[in-house]
Amino acid sequence: MLRHVVVFRFPSDTSDASLDELRAALLALPDQVPEIRALSAGTDLRMRDGNGDFAVVADFDDADGFRAFLANPQYARVMAELIMPHIESRHAVQLSV
Repeated sequence: MLRHVVVFRFPSDTSDASLDELRAALLALPDQVPEIRALSAGTDLRMRDGNGDFAVVADFDDADGFRAFLANPQYARVMAELIMPHIESRHAVQLSV
């Protein structure tokens, strides 16, 4: 299994409504992208200084499933409409689990 972990930082003026919309769109992806086995997403709980603002964890059967996810138009729409207009930084890793 392959796990994809992403941590975002957004400008301080990014609204809670924008982050809520992003979370809802991401949580809807497993119903739209068959390669996703599990997905969780949400805003940081602000328990430690220096954390990111928002994280996504998604599981796939393998690298081919992850690549299919990246090529999926629903994922591309979320990136183009809800992430890229607001993003300050992004850090990601893919790991075997």
